[in-house]
Amino acid sequence: MEVLAIAKEKENPINEQIRYSNVMVIGPNGEQLGVKSKEDALTLANYAGFDLVLMNENANPPVCKIMDYNKFKYEKKKKSKEAIKKQREAIVDIKEFRLSITIDKHDFDTRVRNARKNLEKGAKIKASIRFKGRQITHPELAKDVLSRFADALSDVAEIEIQPKFEGKSIFMQLMPKK
Repeated sequence: MEVLAIAKEKENPINEQIRYSNVMVIGPNGEQLGVKSKEDALTLANYAGFDLVLMNENANPPVCKIMDYNKFKYEKKKKSKEAIKKQREAIVDIKEFRLSITIDKHDFDTRVRNARKNLEKGAKIKASIRFKGRQITHPELAKDVLSRFADALSDVAEIEIQPKFEGKSIFMQLMPKK
């Protein structure tokens, strides 16, 4: 999907595609060469071995730059891919693990092992306990299970959100240590 966004970007008109008669010309090193006719600007660009690229058509007169257009396109594409990569890194997965007050040791160890793998990959963990029937009258048992879960993962995770109630359940959120 990101590749489509890159492909849809507006291409800058180059050389003969520029439809303005007079343009402000900027040289390959960034120096202003002044307002020139399109033909003079194309001659300068050909003499330098580069392309004449329309940078800003809304200016008065429109601004063109003498540059290597393929290199410009390549660097623009590279920057947009880098921005997409950074955007993707900013998104953090949250994996949920459901526990129970009456959880058995082996089930508990399995959830701890899976949570550890996800934490090492950089995901956050949401551990939750849903109360069934009259279990809600003993919230200290649920807090005990969640604290055991946090202690088992204390070497790779730290508590981001302390255990708190949400309706008929209690949850806690862990995040990977830096």
